[in-house]
Amino acid sequence: MNQIDPGTPTWLAARNDRTAFRLLLEHGPLTRSRLGELTGLSKPTASQMLARLERVGLIRPVGERSGGRGPNAITYGVRTDRITGVAISILDRAIQAVVVDAVDHDHPIVQIATDGHERSPEGDVRAAVRAACAEAGIDESTVSRVVIGVQAAFFVDGDELSFTDTLPGWPEVGSRARIEQELGLQVTIDNDVNLATMAERSSGAAQQAASFALFWIGDGLGVGLDLGGVVHRGASGGAGEIGYLAVPRTAAPLAPAANDFTDLLGGPAVARLIGGDDETLAEVLPRLAADDDALSALADRVILAVNPLLAILDPSMIVLGGPTGTAGGARLAELVAERVDPAAHPKLAMRTSGTGAQPVLLGARQQLVEQIRDHLEADISLAT
Repeated sequence: MNQIDPGTPTWLAARNDRTAFRLLLEHGPLTRSRLGELTGLSKPTASQMLARLERVGLIRPVGERSGGRGPNAITYGVRTDRITGVAISILDRAIQAVVVDAVDHDHPIVQIATDGHERSPEGDVRAAVRAACAEAGIDESTVSRVVIGVQAAFFVDGDELSFTDTLPGWPEVGSRARIEQELGLQVTIDNDVNLATMAERSSGAAQQAASFALFWIGDGLGVGLDLGGVVHRGASGGAGEIGYLAVPRTAAPLAPAANDFTDLLGGPAVARLIGGDDETLAEVLPRLAADDDALSALADRVILAVNPLLAILDPSMIVLGGPTGTAGGARLAELVAERVDPAAHPKLAMRTSGTGAQPVLLGARQQLVEQIRDHLEADISLAT
């Protein structure tokens, strides 16, 4: 991007154009008159901004709006076909993906089974991009970037993965580089619970929290740590891997054979707790909310994992998420809160995740929207 001297007419035009572009993203298609009202600038100036943005391919006419007498006013909207991305969640036995564009349209989510397929970073991502684009009717050539959530710890600086039980075929070092080189995409890889934590901060239960911990309870466990709006990943990306932590002696009456917290709260343990010895976690969870005895027994276990988080972090909020935490709902959060020492943590709030059924994809989508918009805004100086 060319450097523009502050205070010059070119600098002022670029600043106005960025304002116009952001308003089009925020409000959707606008007429010249409406853009002028929102910016406080004259109609001729609004026309110039729209012309420059259209010239570099950031916006285009998308319709007309009747204004009474005279010709209909043309409405302009942000182009969504120029740059897109794909949000990807790599699960244990499947891959979920969805196309993302600058205005964050709701495109369909696809799920691809991975059983029986040869796995690799580039192969998994290629399959996800193709399936998501086909489902959304989007040209693959517009995809310039991906954000990938993995059930593993990722150290960005070293391009290193650890705790990779669910990523067969993915090397411990160099997965991001392989995807970028083979597919020509800009790649962001992050721990799935970290992405869910970002979504919780921006649009879930923790929007107003000073700091919070998202306790993800599913087939596996994880903790996302938000400290003042910043996700804490640790020195090597492994912060929050609570599933590998040894359980305290107080867990023995609840689960005598449990060695770590995954043994205590992972999928098989919760399935047995709800009474499904031969059922999977997904099969038993629909029964959890109506089973107060199971909820109470689950809360007895959850508090054992929550207590270390409270002692070390003292966050203002704990959010119970993941399949089990979400299925337990407000009642599980209430039962866990009853087991917290009120004298030690008088200001603690206990909440259920508010990000819906796809929190990892939601976090990845939000990252991609920001990346795409930043990329498009960088081109605005070319319009002046």
